[in-house]
Amino acid sequence: MAGSSMTTASRSASPRVVLAMLLLVYVFNFVDRQILAILAAPIQQELGLDDAQMGMLGGLAFAILYSTLGVPLAWLADRTSRSWVITVSLVCWSLFTAVCGLAQGFWHIFGARLGVGIGEAGGVAPSYAVIGDHFPSEKRAFALSIYSLGIPLGSAAGVLAGGYVAARVDWRAAFLVVGLAGLLIAPLFKAVVKDKPRPATSAPAMRFGEVAAMLAGKPAFWLLSFGAASSSMLGYGLAFWLPSLLQRSFGLDLVETSWFIGAVLLLGGTVGVLAGGALADRLGRADRAFYGWVPALAYVVAVPLFAGGIWTGSVTVAFLLFLVPQALAYVWLGPVTSAVQHLVPPEARATASALFLLINNLIGLGGGIYALGALSKALTPLYGPEALRFSMLYALALYLLAALLMALAGPALRKAWVAEPA
Repeated sequence: MAGSSMTTASRSASPRVVLAMLLLVYVFNFVDRQILAILAAPIQQELGLDDAQMGMLGGLAFAILYSTLGVPLAWLADRTSRSWVITVSLVCWSLFTAVCGLAQGFWHIFGARLGVGIGEAGGVAPSYAVIGDHFPSEKRAFALSIYSLGIPLGSAAGVLAGGYVAARVDWRAAFLVVGLAGLLIAPLFKAVVKDKPRPATSAPAMRFGEVAAMLAGKPAFWLLSFGAASSSMLGYGLAFWLPSLLQRSFGLDLVETSWFIGAVLLLGGTVGVLAGGALADRLGRADRAFYGWVPALAYVVAVPLFAGGIWTGSVTVAFLLFLVPQALAYVWLGPVTSAVQHLVPPEARATASALFLLINNLIGLGGGIYALGALSKALTPLYGPEALRFSMLYALALYLLAALLMALAGPALRKAWVAEPA
């Protein structure tokens, strides 16, 4: 057995290569997840869908199974092979993304989005755990920030590729292209990323009920989870509906909208993700509370800047104002995902991450996109074509709630932190 473990370990890629492959898969995760946003206008026009229906496709259709299946798939990954769970998940969500391009009506594309959610349910939490296995505690928040670059990079690639292909062919071709591309990288991922052998002295895998009970007894878990969920309601809502706002209220076409969103995500998002992880690792050595305080401060500063970008009538001013709050919107990723992994022993990391993601995504992703779309529909009699703009402005209150919850989570983390085994 010892010889077998050594052989497996010798074939494993370096931590940096593993992280690069996980990042590549996460990029495709968000390309497939966010491409619907840039394609919303042509889809609505061809299939005759209103904002509330598009909100369901962007949020609820994806989030229902993505959030709930993430927990059993993460538990399976903790007890079997994390790399295999990620690989099969990649194949599944890529296949269903391609199927979206064949939809002939609302319920057809709703079902395909359910399939995308099923696939992506097994991707993120096991990836968090793989990173936890390969990077020490004092470097983990920054490593998770590198992985989280998949969000701005994938979102930007999704809107750029989706907008480009849709403008030159149609929206159906855009789904087919990105879906097939994901299928091609699955074999490469499995060939490179191996499960890290667990030491013979490591503790046996915890039962699901034990992990859930441990987290349920820690206020830090609930504060981090609901704080992230509040911010994600606004974050996912803005990410999905901003392309529509730019076309309705600023008069941009599909390609111009793609460049606007792509540049904001790449410039602002990349800086914010990396800065959040670096700050948390540096400040968190002295006080674990900074894993909550760093995101709290970012949310507070982001609110007036987002409001200015949404309210202005100038495309140039909007672009400049969105850059900084877009960075601040991503600051939480490294600190919070790292802190959640430190609430449990190493053998329960994927399960703990999945329980956090269950709350964050079911509320944030499932509710945010639909809520902004439904609010826009409700405000249309009052504000007409500017209803979506006012819907976004009202929703900024969610960031203030998130800031309060993260600020309270800081002191709670001091007591809840689980030390790394020697």
